[in-house]
Amino acid sequence: MSRELSELFDRNRQWAASTEARSPGFFTGLLSQQSPRYMWLGCADSRVPANELVDLLPGELFVHRNVANLLVHSDLNALSVIQYAVDVLGVQHIIVVGHSKCGGVRAALDNHRSGLVDNWLRHVQDVRDTHEAFLSGLPDELRIDALVELNVLEQSRNVCRTTIVRDAWQRGQSVAVHGWVYGLHDGLLRDMAITASAHEEVADAYDVALASLRQRWRQAVRQRASRTTSTEASGSTSPISSTVSSRAPSSL
Repeated sequence: MSRELSELFDRNRQWAASTEARSPGFFTGLLSQQSPRYMWLGCADSRVPANELVDLLPGELFVHRNVANLLVHSDLNALSVIQYAVDVLGVQHIIVVGHSKCGGVRAALDNHRSGLVDNWLRHVQDVRDTHEAFLSGLPDELRIDALVELNVLEQSRNVCRTTIVRDAWQRGQSVAVHGWVYGLHDGLLRDMAITASAHEEVADAYDVALASLRQRWRQAVRQRASRTTSTEASGSTSPISSTVSSRAPSSL
């Protein structure tokens, strides 16, 4: 264990030296102020490093992460981060970011027991249960990423409903809330088309984004069925056809 930790310190020294060499005075500049325009509320998954995904330097992105990128109204940790971001740092954008094949979402979807975290993931199961009729109409292999997207919509709306964001809007502060999904398979971020910058916009933004989400996934199911029918008709069982048929829609 000590050897592994020493490696991390070595990597840190190398990173600091190379960063300072590329941008002399970089670290002393960070001492002067922290003024990010963006707050990232994302999943704790180690494969989803916030700053790297949007190519922003330290000091340019205020980050909060937890399992399955949740904003729970009783979570004083996340609420405190949002309050500091909005009221003190004056961020202009709060971005809720989920990711494909999320382990927390999969556990919630499949009722997989993991221990204490099950209580946290109950919030994702609430999302699942709210949209049960829609999810049950999808093939099993597509449900996880559909639920990932639904969870982003719900958590984005939860951010909009906080007293922090509503108070900011009421006093005329410029803050926009967005929902995105990151694709582990290609490294790209997708906009879930839920954006609100005023209380009056929230309901319509959610409804439009939800309708678009459902349409995309239902279209994906129809295309998948069409490809399967074509494959069966031609007698082909190409691995490429099988792979394509199981992919999520273009949003992922």
